[in-house]
Amino acid sequence: MDPAPRGADARETFRGAYRSLCRRIDPYGFERPEDFDYAAYEEFLSTYLVILTRRAIKWSKLLKGSSGVQRSGTVKRYIRKGVPLEHRARVWMGVSGAQAQMDQNPGYYHRLLQGERSDRLEEAIRTDMNRTFPDNVKFRKNADPCLQKTLYNILLAYGRHNEGVGYCQGMNFIAGYLLLATKSEEESFWLLDALLGRILLPSTGNRPWGDCPPRRLLSSG
Repeated sequence: MDPAPRGADARETFRGAYRSLCRRIDPYGFERPEDFDYAAYEEFLSTYLVILTRRAIKWSKLLKGSSGVQRSGTVKRYIRKGVPLEHRARVWMGVSGAQAQMDQNPGYYHRLLQGERSDRLEEAIRTDMNRTFPDNVKFRKNADPCLQKTLYNILLAYGRHNEGVGYCQGMNFIAGYLLLATKSEEESFWLLDALLGRILLPSTGNRPWGDCPPRRLLSSG
């Protein structure tokens, strides 16, 4: 048996394992496939990181000293080029109107979670939990914490908030993406409400997407 590495060798072994883990799982928790081209990815990042850094600096200057995000031509232009991960939740909440809705309705989300039970709604949501991002380590049952419970709460609250819609297949992926980006349960709920109710899909009767459920929206492009 080879002796355990010590000193500098041990530190290098740890660094190598850490780099391997970081490369295998992306910042959102998705596992990269076995055939992922790391060499091409690193080559791409070697130049693109300069652009990302420049954008991050501009966003930081724009948001510095401001409690909210004011809509403007500059903000619109910056958004079209991409919002850095560290500012994404704040910008999305501001420009979508979700922050204003949350501020105007304190405690509403938590009251929804305590609302009247519906076996039909709860079972429909539970059915899709294990189907949500199976390649994401944060949604696996052995994750600590496991985001499935948080996602369930968001979808349950939305189903009670918008009884005309309840839950439709595909909403789990939309809410899941929001949760990964914001890392906030309540903010994800208000963003989901903004997206489905006011931004992505026009109102048609009591179903905001008419005959186009979220799963069809996700598959279109």
